[in-house]
Amino acid sequence: QGSMQGASSFGSSLSAPRLQQLPLPSIKMPLKTKLTEALGIKYPIIQGGMHYVGYAEMAAAVSNAGGLGVITALTVAQPPKGKEALREEIRKCRQLTDKPFGVNLTLLPVGVPPDYDGIIQVCIEEGIKIMETAGRNPENVIKKLKENGIFVIHKCVAVRHAQTAARMGADFISMDGFDCGGHPGEEDIGNWVLLAQAAQELKIPFVASGGSATGAQLAAALAMGAEGLNMGTRFMATVEAPIHQKIKEAMVQAKITDTMHVLRSLGNTERVYKNEVAMKVRAIEAEKPGDLNAIYPYIKGENYRVSFQETGDAESSVWSCGQSIGLIKDIPTCKDLLDRMCAEAEDIIRNRLSSKLSKL
Repeated sequence: QGSMQGASSFGSSLSAPRLQQLPLPSIKMPLKTKLTEALGIKYPIIQGGMHYVGYAEMAAAVSNAGGLGVITALTVAQPPKGKEALREEIRKCRQLTDKPFGVNLTLLPVGVPPDYDGIIQVCIEEGIKIMETAGRNPENVIKKLKENGIFVIHKCVAVRHAQTAARMGADFISMDGFDCGGHPGEEDIGNWVLLAQAAQELKIPFVASGGSATGAQLAAALAMGAEGLNMGTRFMATVEAPIHQKIKEAMVQAKITDTMHVLRSLGNTERVYKNEVAMKVRAIEAEKPGDLNAIYPYIKGENYRVSFQETGDAESSVWSCGQSIGLIKDIPTCKDLLDRMCAEAEDIIRNRLSSKLSKL
C-alpha cells in the first residue's frame, strides 16, 4: 500500500508548474536556537510525520533545505515488506541527503498494532539518530530509543503529557495545538494558550506544532518560548512533496474554514479536509457514536493513499490537514519556503519588534 515505490513513481508530478510565487527576502544570518544547536540543522523547522507524504523524497528535500526532514514509519513499513520497506526508505533518504533527518513513529490507540518493535529495531540498526514519537503510552518506546542513544522529540497535545514524556527521557517536546492537522487530542486547547503554558511549566525545550505556515508564526513561537516550529500541512504544498499536484492545488485554494473534525466519538479526534466523505463520517458518528465498523469504509488508509498517490481527488477520501491550509498561497520548493520563512522571522525580530521599543 504505502510503500516507497508508491511515492517515487509519482515523481512526474513534481515538475508540474508552480502556482504564484511569493517574493524571497534575503537572509542576513541564520536563526540559532536550542533545536538547531542540538540537531546540527540550519533552520529551526521540523517536517513532522505525515501519512502518505513522509517518504524519503519529502524528508530529504526538507533536510537539504536546512530543516529536519522526517520519514513516516507507519506509512512506509506496510505489507508485504513491513519493516524492511522502512530500512529501504532510510537508505534511500541517505542517498538523497547528507544532512540530518529523522523517523516518525506514532503509537496508534485503535486497530491492529503495527510492528513497533521491528520498526524501532530497523531504526537502531540503520543508525537513525533522531526520532519523532507521538501517541499514547510511549514509555517503553522512549526508553528503548534513549538506551540506544537516539534523540527523542515527543509530540503531545497537553503540557501534563509533555511533562510525563520528559520524565521518561524525551529530549524535546513538539507541543501540538488544536489548530493542527491529524490528531489534536480531546481538550481543544489552541496554541496561543498551549505554548504560553508550556513556557511556564516545561523543564525541557519545545517546538510549536500545529497551524503554522509563515515566518511571522515562527517569530511568534520563538517569542513565546518555543525553539522552533514543527510543520506538516505546509510541507504538503511544496514542489517536492510526493503527492498529486491536484491535492497541492486544492490546498492553495482552501480557506482556513476548510477543515473539520472526525472520529470524536471514538476519542481519537482527527482534523481533516472538509469534503463530502468527511461530512458523511460525521453524520454516521452522530447516528452510531463510537462504531468504528460503520465508518471504516470511509476512513480506511487505502482511500487516503489513492487520493494522494493516484487520483489527486481531494473530495473522495478523508485526509488530514491543519487550519494552516488557509495560509498557503503558493507551491514553492522546500528551500524557497524555508529561506522565505526564516528571513521573514528574522526581519520581524530584528526590525518590527525592535521598532516597538521606546527610544527614551
